[in-house]
Parts: sequence; C-alpha cells; structure tokens
Amino acid sequence: MVSRESPAPSATPAPHAAVGEHRAAPSRGLTGSLVALLCLIWGSTWLAIKYGLRDLPPLTSVGVRFGIAAVAMTGLAALLSKREGGGSPRPLLWITLGSTNFAASYCIVYISETALPSGLVSVLWSVFPMMMAICGHLWLPGERLRAGHWAGFALGFAGILLLFRTDLRALGPEAVPMAALLLLSPLVTALGTTVIKRHGRDASSLLVNRNGLFLATALLIGPILWFEGDAPVSWTPRAVGATLYLALVGTVTTFGLYFWLLRHTAAHRLGLIAYVTPVIALFLGAAFGGEPITPYTIAGTALVLCGVVGVVRR
Repeated sequence: MVSRESPAPSATPAPHAAVGEHRAAPSRGLTGSLVALLCLIWGSTWLAIKYGLRDLPPLTSVGVRFGIAAVAMTGLAALLSKREGGGSPRPLLWITLGSTNFAASYCIVYISETALPSGLVSVLWSVFPMMMAICGHLWLPGERLRAGHWAGFALGFAGILLLFRTDLRALGPEAVPMAALLLLSPLVTALGTTVIKRHGRDASSLLVNRNGLFLATALLIGPILWFEGDAPVSWTPRAVGATLYLALVGTVTTFGLYFWLLRHTAAHRLGLIAYVTPVIALFLGAAFGGEPITPYTIAGTALVLCGVVGVVRR
C-alpha cells in the first residue's frame, strides 16, 4: 500500500549490525530504479486484492497474505539482514509497523475493496503523501512545510470532494461511507511511517518487517475467527495466485525495499510513489477488471495528484 520522488540530498548511513561499518546511501540512479519498481508492483496490487476478494473474505485474505509473507521474510532476513546493515529493531518499531501499517491499514483497504473499484481505492489512498507531509511537518526534523505547500492540500481536497460527489455517489449509498472509512488507512500508515522514520534509521528493515508481519498475522487471528468463522472460503487458482503474488511480491519485496529506502530518503518524498501507482491502478482496473473510468474520475485524480505534487515539491 502504499509512496514518491527523488531522495533527499543527504542522509546518515546506517551502521552494520555486526561489525559497525557504515554503508553508503544508495545512489540517485539506484533509488530512482527501485522507486519505479515499487510503483509498478504497488500499482498492480490493488487489482490483485480485488481478484482475491472474489473468492475469499477480506480479513481471511489479508491474514493469509501476511502469514505467508512473514514466513518468507524470515528466510530473507536470515540470508540478507547482515548484508543490508542495520541493527536489531527495538520493539517500538515492529509493534508500530505491525499494528498500524499492516494490520489496521490493510484491513481497511481490503474491506473497502469489497464495495469500491480497485482503481478508485488507489486514487483515494494516494492522499498518503499529504498526510505524511503533515506528520513530517509536525514530528520530523528537516521536513517542515512552507506556506506555498498548502495550496497543494487545497487542490488535493478539491479532487477528493469531486470524487465523493460524482463517482462515489453514483456507485450507491454504501460507497460514500466506505470511501470515508478508506481514508483512515493512509492516515494510520502515515502515523506509523513517521514513528519508523523518526526512530528506525539504524534498524534492519528486513527484521522490522519480519517482526511486524508476524505481529499483524497474530492480531488478525481473533477478528478472522470472530467475524468470518462461518464465511465461505474458496481457494480457487485465482485466489491462490492473487494471495501468493500479494504476499511474496506485493509485501515481502515491496516493504523490504520501501523501509530500506526510508532510512535514506525524506519520508514525504518517498511517498511520491502514491501519485504514480493510482494511474497504473486505474489503467489495470479498467483494462483487466472492467472498472469504469469517467471524466470525473480523470478530473478528480488529476486534482489529487497535482495536489500531491504541490505538497511534496521542494
């Protein structure tokens, strides 16, 4: 779910967990390539979630995804955590990640996609960099907003309002409250990311993600049994394929890369992934999911993304 632009001009390299050596921050070229890869993968995950929900209830779908990802991340961390650099994460980091960025945020997204088109969900979620910018302004040194940035917030709000009054209203009475619920997902993600950005520079991103995924899986067991104990579950090839893709590519690969980059890149700038992924998600939803794109969809999306650009510009 979750992102953004070029790296900050300077960053303190994270110390190696074992030998204390310093690893250089990634080059601008490498950072740009990894951000592009994240855009492509995360742009496709919204439709993959929709595919999985055709056969699986939402909490079960996200819980199995995180369980598989946690096991895969364990093996990856054992192989690469020392090479990556960074020390063992303090509990604050993985508890925050597991409870907010993973469990809370993704449950909201999955529930929202039971009623909303995947592309539109992605567009609404793209307000994340705006929320990240506000959090950075309040709590992250060196990420203060200037007066001109607030015009970007006005544009973004206008785009969201347009979508609420047109596309969402046309989807039926359930769509508007579901979209309002969805906006809580980027908010809790921004809060969690701020904590990780502020306190996690020297922690291994692989270990943070591994622990967070196990915690998120554990937190979802109770709600799955309580709310979906009698819900129909059909492990069709489509459901299995979507779940494995989301777990191994859309979670292990993306979040391992994302939180590694987060140690070297201004949080709200890395958040620029959020204004590329909606375009990809809208295209994929229309091309392969039969989701409608109206002139209001295009206009609202353009306003939101222009707003994001206005907020995160230098």
